[in-house]
Amino acid sequence: MAAMQVAESLPGGQARDVPREPPPEQGSGFRCLSARLCALHPDDSSSARTEIHLLFDQLISENYDEVGGVAPEDVSALLVQACRLVPLNQNHLVSKVSQLIHHLLNRLQVIVDEQNLDFLLAYTISAIQQCSSWTHMEILQALAALVYCNGSKCQKYLPDLLGRSGILMKLSDSAQPDPEARRAAVHCMANLCLSVPGQPYLEEPYPNICFQAFLTTLQSPKSSDMDDITFCMLLQNALKGIQSLLNGGKMKLTQTEELGALLAVLKKSMFHGLPGLNIELPTVLYPTPLPQYDGRPPVKPQQSESNTSRPTVNKKKKSKVKSRKIQQEEEEEESSGEREAAPITGSGKENLREGSTPCSSSLGVPSLPVEGSSMAGRDRVSTPFRSASWKKVSSSESDYSDAEGGMQSKMRSYQAKVRQGALACFLSTIKSIEKKVLYGYWSAFVPDTPELGSPQSVSLMTLTLKDPSAKTRACALQVLSAILEGSKQFLSVAEDTSDHRRAFTPFSVMIASSIRELHRCLLLALVAESSSQTLTQIIKCLANLVSNSPYNRLKLSLLTKVWNQIKPYIRHKDVNVRVSSLTLLGAIVSTHAPLPEVQLLLQQPCSSGLSNSNSATPHLSAPDWWKKTPSGPFLEEASVSSPKGSSEPCWLIRLCISTVVLPKEESCSSSDAGCAAGSIYEPSPMRLEALQVLAHLAKGYFSMAQVYLMELGEVICKCMGEADPSIQLHGAKLLEELGTGLIQQYKPDSTIAPDQRVPVTVVVMFWMMMLNGPLPRALQNSEHPTLQASTCDALSSILPEAFSSLPSDRQILCITMLLGLNDSKNRLVKAATSRALGVYVLFPCLRQDVIFVADTANAILMSLQDKSLNVRAKAAWSLGNLTDTLIVNMETPDPSFQEEFSGLLLLKMLRSAIEASRDKDKVKSNAVRALGNLLHFLQPSHIEKPRFAEIIEESIQALISTVLNEAAMKVRWNACYAVGNVFKNPALPLGTAPWTSQAYNALTSVVTSCKNFKVRIRSATALSIPSKREQYGSAEQYVQIWNALVTALQKSEDTTDFLEFKYCASLRTQICQALIHLLSLASASDLPCIRETLESNGDMVQSFILQFLKSGAEGDDTGAPHSLHERDQMVRTALEHIGSIQALAGDSAKRAIMDFLEDTLTICFDSSGSQIKLRL
Repeated sequence: MAAMQVAESLPGGQARDVPREPPPEQGSGFRCLSARLCALHPDDSSSARTEIHLLFDQLISENYDEVGGVAPEDVSALLVQACRLVPLNQNHLVSKVSQLIHHLLNRLQVIVDEQNLDFLLAYTISAIQQCSSWTHMEILQALAALVYCNGSKCQKYLPDLLGRSGILMKLSDSAQPDPEARRAAVHCMANLCLSVPGQPYLEEPYPNICFQAFLTTLQSPKSSDMDDITFCMLLQNALKGIQSLLNGGKMKLTQTEELGALLAVLKKSMFHGLPGLNIELPTVLYPTPLPQYDGRPPVKPQQSESNTSRPTVNKKKKSKVKSRKIQQEEEEEESSGEREAAPITGSGKENLREGSTPCSSSLGVPSLPVEGSSMAGRDRVSTPFRSASWKKVSSSESDYSDAEGGMQSKMRSYQAKVRQGALACFLSTIKSIEKKVLYGYWSAFVPDTPELGSPQSVSLMTLTLKDPSAKTRACALQVLSAILEGSKQFLSVAEDTSDHRRAFTPFSVMIASSIRELHRCLLLALVAESSSQTLTQIIKCLANLVSNSPYNRLKLSLLTKVWNQIKPYIRHKDVNVRVSSLTLLGAIVSTHAPLPEVQLLLQQPCSSGLSNSNSATPHLSAPDWWKKTPSGPFLEEASVSSPKGSSEPCWLIRLCISTVVLPKEESCSSSDAGCAAGSIYEPSPMRLEALQVLAHLAKGYFSMAQVYLMELGEVICKCMGEADPSIQLHGAKLLEELGTGLIQQYKPDSTIAPDQRVPVTVVVMFWMMMLNGPLPRALQNSEHPTLQASTCDALSSILPEAFSSLPSDRQILCITMLLGLNDSKNRLVKAATSRALGVYVLFPCLRQDVIFVADTANAILMSLQDKSLNVRAKAAWSLGNLTDTLIVNMETPDPSFQEEFSGLLLLKMLRSAIEASRDKDKVKSNAVRALGNLLHFLQPSHIEKPRFAEIIEESIQALISTVLNEAAMKVRWNACYAVGNVFKNPALPLGTAPWTSQAYNALTSVVTSCKNFKVRIRSATALSIPSKREQYGSAEQYVQIWNALVTALQKSEDTTDFLEFKYCASLRTQICQALIHLLSLASASDLPCIRETLESNGDMVQSFILQFLKSGAEGDDTGAPHSLHERDQMVRTALEHIGSIQALAGDSAKRAIMDFLEDTLTICFDSSGSQIKLRL
């Protein structure tokens, strides 16, 4: 390298021997120092080296907090100049320039641009290769800072870094003698793997190389020459590297061995340094439904443990104080040391590059104020970890010095960060694999009820109950929540409603046992926890567990215990705890609703378990204006006080109403996030959660909510009149649920006794309150389209009987607003409006109004042309409903509707439905339904017109192609149903039209070969609809249909899908009905072919017809007659018809078919008679 020379030489050309500090007026900021550095030229003299040393020191020691914005390109240029000034044979200067790179990039939060990165990477790699080993630590730190978020720009250097003999691979090897260099090398690899959204990722095979290196690092034991803190930092860096690979989305854990090895090291790292716990795990975890052996050595009983297990009152109190002090020390240590994983000065991005794992950001734990010590109150849970050695040395009676105590505290902090890093990595693992794969490892991480005398296996709940770090406990709970989220299908197999006395434990019982243990442990943690942040996570985890557990298959009392434990927390001083408590209550009332156990809990006295001196929520006693009794005779007992008797109001509804509408008794505490300045109400999250709970209650326990109907109406009006759109939105959602509950009560199949229903007069009063209140304003609030859409949904939930009783001006208001909103530019609003119109068109009081039906049809047809798939899907559903209305109107004695309905509009509807039948499946399924109804509705006056002939042909072809296409089964089912509707129109030329054979061929193809049995059933139903022999066409067409049905009967059990077997009986029933129907219409020319089929398959057909006669339809509403007499009468009608046919001379087919039917009836009668005799 060229010799260095200082440009700023003294007069006479002599170099300066001793550089002097610059005078203060010259400035010592970054720009000044950078200018001085850039003015230097390479020079190998001692004075030049000294000058560079001083400049580097000044740059490192500069207070950058007071410096203005420094451009990243200036920093990069300075670092390139610094490297050009330092030859690689100057170890001290290389070490110093490495420190400078590391310090500036971290302190100034700079990511080096690609051009300068290329030079700096080449320099640092050459430095590691050429410089002394004692410089490697600083060089690796500089390298880590350079590659941070730059992995995709380092591709050409990856072979030198990560190749078989790459620098990082050598230095990160377990045989590396320098522990610090090994840690720094792993840290570099972790930073290389850190991906930036939108940028290319590491090319293969380097992600897998890094993954294996991280995995090996985590599997390797601590070497004798490595101190505990360095080992913790090494583990943190390896965990962070794996997490970055998983978060990047390119690392797919598809191999069982690979995933099992990762989960094994994560489980081991999750418990790293946990006091009193030392577990030995296999190197690979394999998926299994059975609990795995942890290999944990039993804890030897010690004298100190036996002493502490039965403490006196004074000792216990003292122990509690000590625990609180210890916890506070640890929390202080975590908060101060959490952002640094290496003892290096500086802050800012340095913490990220030094491999720390801030679990709160990784796991999304909200940053909440910690209430006191998280160990306070935890002594109530008896554990073998309470006598851990680290606790003893932290007490004031310790024999250790203050310095040693400080090291112990620091050590605990680093160990906690390893556990947090493992949990963060586990969370990323959960997100990167399928849930069905994850649940194979359920027993390795989720506790099970231990066998009698057996120790409890270590699991995530071990950390939740026994980890001294509140943050680690919160992280463990978030991981457990992620496992529980979406586990409903997996947990649905659980069952323990009966006692199992078997030689083995069924899988269902094992899962039920695990669910019970989760409830027990989480409730223990709830009682023991004092950190508000962790407490919030416990309650959220409980809510996830409750939402996914099959309580209808479990023994009672689980929900009761959760319910009673959570009630005091509704009044907790921390708003996040209060909100999560309401979330949990909402989960309880929404899971498998209605549950008898929850019904009883809701009827508990409102004062039970709610007392709390630290209350921050309003009491249940309301101001006088709110105590008024709701109107109506059925609401006599719906007052604020709790009357005795079976109709006692629900305390939870009262609590939620109070939370939403009543002023707080105390001002917002500092932890009340979401509480606007000067607001007299509870914080917004509390009010929103209360409204959600009310909506859950209205949906699952409407019989309780109906007692408060008018009062809830006032709550809705108040919410929808507020300025906060989110409060308005939740008010509209509550209105929709209440409206839906009222509709359910009046459905024809409702099991609610008429005297238990809300009277229609009261429902009318309720909706009058809504329509005279802020609901119309919310509908017209174009600034908040989501609110408009939700209000449309609410308006569509009005009870039809109540709508017809509304004053005409209110009815017109509803219709006018909906038709007006259909022109909205917002797709959400347009979709909701289309759906609402589809509901209104079915109302008995509106469906015969030709003008309304026509206006609605035009609005729907316009929405069918929208660009949004969701709008088109809703419009197609509404078009199907509108055509259902046409069919209903057809069946009324008054023909005026058919006469007045516009033929031109019918043509438009047919064209739109044909076009929609070519759309996506969401649109197509209802489009074909509408086509079938429209073709059924067409009158002879329409069909005779030439302009209808072409559209009819095109409509039927659209239906036939949909029947045959491999579309979604719902679409094909609807298409078969629609074809059956077409067959019902006697005015259509069925049997003579060219499309007749095509329609029958499509249906026979489906009935014999479709994989879905419900579609087969519907096609068989359609084949049995024509009521005249001529409609089946020629004899060849008739025979083809007959043979297809016989073949379908033969293949009625041929399926590879287990789920289809439950429809086998229904399919056979419908086919038998179709065959008997065909026999009852047969002509003389059809008989020979029928006889031929019966000769070859008579026994099979007869056996299934006998089953049909004895049992009828099962499992599917196919329209088959259910009574024995009706089924018997069908066969007799067919027999009489065959007997009445004038057969051709010498044709014995008639006699053969009659013998077949008579024999069938005789066998059926004999078996029925014998059964009767047996019963007698």
